[in-house]
Amino acid sequence: MDLAHVSEAASAGNVARLHDETVRHHGDAQAIEYHGQTLTHGDLQAASSRFAGGLADLGIEPGDVILQYLPNCRPYLIGALGAFKAGAIVSPVNPQYRKRELTYQLEDTEATAVFTHIALEPHLEEALAAIDWDPEVISVDTDSEGVHAFEDVRGEETFVERADDDVALLPYTSGTTGKPKGVQLTHRNFRAQMFSVLSQEQALDDEDVKSLVWLPLYHITGFTHTAWQPLIRGGSVYLRSAANWDGDAAMALIEEAGITHYVGVTAMYVDMVNSEQFGEYDLTSLESVGEGGAKMSVAVQEEFEETAGVEMAEGYGLTETNGATHSQQGSTFGLKHGTIGQPTRMTEATIIDDSDETVAIGEEGELLVRGPQVMKGYHGMPEATETAFTEDGWFRTGDIARRDADNYYEIVDRKKHMINSAGYNIYPSELEELLAEHEAVAEGAVVGIPDERRNEVPKAYVVTAPGVEPGEDVTAEELKEYVLDNVASYKHPREIEFIDELPRTTSGKIQKYKLEEGDETEESNETEDAEDSEDD
Repeated sequence: MDLAHVSEAASAGNVARLHDETVRHHGDAQAIEYHGQTLTHGDLQAASSRFAGGLADLGIEPGDVILQYLPNCRPYLIGALGAFKAGAIVSPVNPQYRKRELTYQLEDTEATAVFTHIALEPHLEEALAAIDWDPEVISVDTDSEGVHAFEDVRGEETFVERADDDVALLPYTSGTTGKPKGVQLTHRNFRAQMFSVLSQEQALDDEDVKSLVWLPLYHITGFTHTAWQPLIRGGSVYLRSAANWDGDAAMALIEEAGITHYVGVTAMYVDMVNSEQFGEYDLTSLESVGEGGAKMSVAVQEEFEETAGVEMAEGYGLTETNGATHSQQGSTFGLKHGTIGQPTRMTEATIIDDSDETVAIGEEGELLVRGPQVMKGYHGMPEATETAFTEDGWFRTGDIARRDADNYYEIVDRKKHMINSAGYNIYPSELEELLAEHEAVAEGAVVGIPDERRNEVPKAYVVTAPGVEPGEDVTAEELKEYVLDNVASYKHPREIEFIDELPRTTSGKIQKYKLEEGDETEESNETEDAEDSEDD
């Protein structure tokens, strides 16, 4: 790609300037398509600039946080770009979140405003009732009293300059212990990630790029890689709601629109390949397909590649790195299946052992990364930030990896007990804490179990409170419904098993590896061993 049209804008300041520069060269080209509704790049620039002015009229000041609680839609991208132009910080929220999760993010960010959709207003109202201030609420298609209609939040075209180190995006991620953490991604982080992939040699002219965005925009891959990178390049994005995923509909759209770029999680490719109509759709317009979030089945990958006529590239990245740190796309020796490729432009990577010493080629250890796209730190958590980085600035990913002689990396395990379900990260500690709040539960432990379609799903082992009889006083279905009422549906345990006690070491740590192996009670008080050294 010829980056001349954005080279000056790339040097410093508000990342929104990148798209303003793109408009100078691609203003009349299509930028967004959503179920037949379209916007050109010029339309997107004007609408976002007026939205920025509308935010200023509402009293939103530079540095204020706006929660973006929306499904995939055109206003999502207008709102995010407009917030950047207003100098505000965008904090994306999973639209599946409910009161408990929303309240936490509202309180932790001290949000000045929330941008939502009429369908999500009832859930937002419950969360707003739990806090002691009144953020401005902007909503798509609303007629609710006291709520600003998105269509009416318009002012003079506005652009507020920001410093490189100012925060632009504040997504939330959880570890396996503790509260969710706000990830401070700066304008410099965002700009660097834009160019890490765009700087690679491209086969298509800019305006010929058509990216299908069915991943949720609140997710860093959906937002950064499948939406903003094509837009900054001058291409167009085809938005569909992640909640309405349909493999046949996706393949039909690829054929009809001539989609050139698509990134999905494993479950999406499984659904397409398993469709009775797979092979009847023409997918040959695809120039680039990517997969992330979990290991892809070799059989599924080969079948998709053969039918679509394009090789599938895997990559790796984190919320803390604003997306990819490694990719097979652009790697020196091309695609090497089973790996995540080589480090992307401007990214350094290394693998260390428990003594923080670099391991030899082929040996396993924790993956560390360093580069201009790596976060500023965790919001309001200086100790967690300090722990996440080494003294010389390497970010600890928490993933176990190895690399080969060609500097291709492979993720072999997770250092912690995160469950990866169809690309969604599920953190057992959150579910365990919630289960423990139920009056019938003494304690619980959650592990991932294999699932053919979703890679893993949560299973909970529950010890009931004294005097509570499993199956009579409380049932597994009741506990499932309890979890579903409190958190996003993809998180709920698909299985709940009642047990007398959780397996533990002599120091009291739960031995989750026994639960994963189905050996939950045998020798539950054995002496501590290497498994106990893992960070639960």
